[in-house]
Amino acid sequence: MHVWAGTVLLLMLVSSVAARAQASATDTADAGKNRILLVLPFENGTGQPSLEWIREAAPEILDARFASAGFAPMNRVDRMYALDHLGLPQQFQPSRASALKLAQTLDVDSIIVGSYRMEGTGFVAEARVLNVPHLRMSDPVMARGETHDLIAVFDSLAWRLTRIMDPGFGVAQDTFLAAGASLRLDAFEQYIRGISEPDQQERQRHLKQAVALSPNYSSAWMALGREDFNEQQYEEAASAFAKVSPNDSNALEAGFYRGLSLLYSGSYVQAQESFAGVARELPLAEVLNNEGVAVSRQGHDATGLFVQAAAADPNDADYHFNLALSVKRHGSEANAVNELNQCLKLRPNDAEAQHLLAAWKAPKSADAGEAVEPLERIVRTFDAGAFKQAALMMDQMQATRLAALSPHDRAVKLASQAKDYFNRGLLLEAERLYQAAEAADPSLAEAHAGLASVRERTGDLTAARNEANAALRLSPSPDAYLVLGRLDMAANHMDDATKDVNEALKLDPGSATAKALDREIEARSGKKQ
Repeated sequence: MHVWAGTVLLLMLVSSVAARAQASATDTADAGKNRILLVLPFENGTGQPSLEWIREAAPEILDARFASAGFAPMNRVDRMYALDHLGLPQQFQPSRASALKLAQTLDVDSIIVGSYRMEGTGFVAEARVLNVPHLRMSDPVMARGETHDLIAVFDSLAWRLTRIMDPGFGVAQDTFLAAGASLRLDAFEQYIRGISEPDQQERQRHLKQAVALSPNYSSAWMALGREDFNEQQYEEAASAFAKVSPNDSNALEAGFYRGLSLLYSGSYVQAQESFAGVARELPLAEVLNNEGVAVSRQGHDATGLFVQAAAADPNDADYHFNLALSVKRHGSEANAVNELNQCLKLRPNDAEAQHLLAAWKAPKSADAGEAVEPLERIVRTFDAGAFKQAALMMDQMQATRLAALSPHDRAVKLASQAKDYFNRGLLLEAERLYQAAEAADPSLAEAHAGLASVRERTGDLTAARNEANAALRLSPSPDAYLVLGRLDMAANHMDDATKDVNEALKLDPGSATAKALDREIEARSGKKQ
């Protein structure tokens, strides 16, 4: 097909990455380790302009699934940044020949290129993986379905591509399909149009339609919040950012910009709470600084927060400026002068700091009124790169701590993390960690019980029963008994369901879930009689 015609040209751009290719290990050793991905917009092979929006829809879905599978995909913002870095317009769509140059700019390990087309009433998506270090293109993989199942088609394609990039990846295809099952296609289309339209009013119109169709659609709320914020509609922006789920990958950015929106709206108490929520996850300097500004605007002492901000990034003049103001207001004037001098050392031409230092050093006359001091400085932009780097460092630290544990303790920790993901509805992440726990210690009943819960949620009832029984062969498990209880109740095996829930209650008498299931079984049994 013509969609792959540029592959030869792409592979010609190899000289600058030859060293990487030579230094790489074998395919087996590399499997699953080179995790940074770039998914390019898919080529529209339908011939229908009304389906052009799917070009951007494809990377949006694939990026989300790859991230859940443990990869690090570059999102649309990253891709547009790379285009700007190369001096290309934002509406530029990379050719296959320029894909490798783009990948080098972002230093990615794999590029996904693909297309979509119609076959009768069916929809077909096809893609290949270019392994950048090895300069090798995979065979094409394909997924098909009805047009109204477009999201499931791309979920299925994501699973197939993941298996190419990591042959040992064991998460079931049903789990990928479940990840997108709750997303309405009409809302998704409006969201994609809302992030890709060149006209701002059209973007807002589409995004408002997306959230009207799907009120819990976090990605659409995030995009709408950005549009409102850029238009200085701060109250509307704060409201939109507040509706981004804590489980969303943009939750910290949403919290940061919600805090800014509230600051600009004069809602300082709420702004403080928003910044504090972000700081609990990632206490970066800009977050701590803005939290300090929100505290200070309430008339409280924020010196401690400004000290933390300046310590986190001692080379930022604004943090020393804010600390100087706070120390002067609540502490030692000598220390305030020292901090202001540090600000001017970092930024000698800071006129506001120069005038303030001169005012502080000027002799005080008896009849002079109280000088009006400037306001603390707000960090007005979210450095997504810094947040990602900090998050990556935290992940690496966690991985190091896990590696130092015994296999059993590591498995217990992984199973605990997986259960947290499961309780938040993140099935793909949960299954991946449960499988890692099982690999670390196959005798851990919690891993099998957790997998049973995931299989039940994704609709693979046979596999769910098998995993629950596997858990019980290893150790009594209330979670495994509850899975069996729900399965037996669904199959109308009420006596078995009653036994299952009774066993669960013996192990965990206070379980609200077990008690609720027991009541449901009794109610159904009563109706049957």
